[in-house]
Amino acid sequence: MRVLITGATGLVGQEIVKHCHEKDIKVNYLTTSKSKLVQDENYKGFYWNPREKEIDTECFSGVDAIIHLAGATISKRWTSSYKKQIFSSRTESTALLIDALKGINHNVKQIVSASAIGIYPDSLTNYYDQSHNEVSDSFLGQVVSVWEQAVNEFSKLNITVSKIRIGLVLSNKGGALVEIVKPIKFGLGAAFGSGKQWQSWIHIHDLANMFLYVLEQKLAGIYNGVAANPVSNTELTKTAANVLEKPLFMPNIPKFFMKLVLGEMHILLFESQRVCSKKIVQKGFVFKYNYLEPALVDLL
Repeated sequence: MRVLITGATGLVGQEIVKHCHEKDIKVNYLTTSKSKLVQDENYKGFYWNPREKEIDTECFSGVDAIIHLAGATISKRWTSSYKKQIFSSRTESTALLIDALKGINHNVKQIVSASAIGIYPDSLTNYYDQSHNEVSDSFLGQVVSVWEQAVNEFSKLNITVSKIRIGLVLSNKGGALVEIVKPIKFGLGAAFGSGKQWQSWIHIHDLANMFLYVLEQKLAGIYNGVAANPVSNTELTKTAANVLEKPLFMPNIPKFFMKLVLGEMHILLFESQRVCSKKIVQKGFVFKYNYLEPALVDLL
């Protein structure tokens, strides 16, 4: 089996590539950086530039499925121009893949696309599964909605469409966890706001496995990429401090302060989405890390 991965050099992408190679799945990948092009039999790089609508269509050669992760990071200050980039990086890359496939003979039968739980509205009481249709009116809600609609167009090419709505990815190689534990390591850790907001998290090992499970089992539709046991922001902070054996004595960090520091992006810390992963479990997927503490012990 050979898969084409977009965003293969990112945090989640690198983990998926590692899992592919462990399962003898060969990888083609698209990159906007010519310096990142490698030509190994099981890891072949191809150049693309979605903004300029450029793509090396050789990338589809021998490919059975696409794992689509490409998109500008949301962990960078949301200026009005950068917000446009967050949108366009997702829609333009998706449209370019579809247009390229229309013009060639190919064997692509499935796409598994990244999505995000940011599509669900902010709530301390709701428990969201994939059937929930109301979309968050936040910037992230709009981004995810447009992104998913763009990916749906693959179905017009008789390609099975699968989407994984990713929660808070826990990794020790980057992403949110590294930033969360920085102040804790100095004994300055604190929860955000009320600390009651739900954090639906997933260990990066389980997330990479989930992408390949959806691929190998040919599962269509939407799945939530979160572990079975979401926690409050306070519990996340306390558990990380316990694992690191650091004290927690600082008062909670107020919302207005983080709004000053981060601007609109502060919602990443304060929005609450309690999200259910029952659907993927019912399809036979087994999480290695169902509970937060063992996940943090492994990573920290």
